[in-house]
Amino acid sequence: MHSRGSGVTELSQAGLLAREGTIYPLLSRLRKDGLVQTAWGESPSGPPRRYYSLTPEGHQALDDFRQAWGALKLSVDDILTRRQ
Repeated sequence: MHSRGSGVTELSQAGLLAREGTIYPLLSRLRKDGLVQTAWGESPSGPPRRYYSLTPEGHQALDDFRQAWGALKLSVDDILTRRQ
């Protein structure tokens, strides 16, 4: 399982996350939808933390998204290339 810090930091640096607090409602929804599972673990600093990992359904949803994203990206790239 990954610590929450690494993914949140990457999303913030990419400009896809305004602040850390916005990720928790998303994670809660993913958990309710059965796409992620959680486990409590010791933290090297402070209280125990909740760690998230993809379920088999989550891996399938990610694969589906990657395929859809690839097709969308190709379409957008094609449109942008034709406009140049």
